[in-house]
Amino acid sequence: MESLSVIHKINIAVHVAAGSSALIVGLMALVVKKGQKLHRLTGRLFLILMTIVILTGLIGVFVFGRNTFLLVITVLSGYQAFSGYRVIKAKSNSPKFTDIFVCFLALVSVLYFLYYFRSIGMIWSPIIIYSTVGWLLLMIVYDLGRYFIPTKIYGNLWLYEHILKMVSAFTGLLSAFSGTVFPQYQPYSQFIPSILGTLTAICFMIAVPHRKKYVDVNL
Repeated sequence: MESLSVIHKINIAVHVAAGSSALIVGLMALVVKKGQKLHRLTGRLFLILMTIVILTGLIGVFVFGRNTFLLVITVLSGYQAFSGYRVIKAKSNSPKFTDIFVCFLALVSVLYFLYYFRSIGMIWSPIIIYSTVGWLLLMIVYDLGRYFIPTKIYGNLWLYEHILKMVSAFTGLLSAFSGTVFPQYQPYSQFIPSILGTLTAICFMIAVPHRKKYVDVNL
């Protein structure tokens, strides 16, 4: 149907525009001074754009039947952005219904992908598929398990969580972008951004003890 084809093209255009904008805004959030107004502003804008990316990605999968592996990538980046934002708002590991509910939604999504994995086929490189699914499951297991960590031991782990999850959300989006734009260089065009993102997150986390004022960050 021509009308559906037009809507599909519009959905793709919005998805690409929001994703590209999120990369620019996310990069700004990474390089500006943490805790200041510009960092908070770009962080919020990044979350808004990520929400659009997630919604259009889900529409592409469930309405237009796009590659279901895109569901895992979308859920991974979206979930990390959501969880990274929530943890710095709460600054604790106290259980919240919203966080647990979204965590289970992410789990159901990845289980859905694994259930239909054989019919989907190995569209992308196995190393990308297995590492993406594995990382998402690891995040889910940690987020559910952190509620059992004693408050005194948990301490300021929320800050490290925020850094790792927000940087991972950005690099997950970057990996999906570079993998789509440069398919001839897969899987390198996908896992290299992830490796660089992990190293960046580690550097930020190492710097935290030397910048105590980060603990007072508010979004």
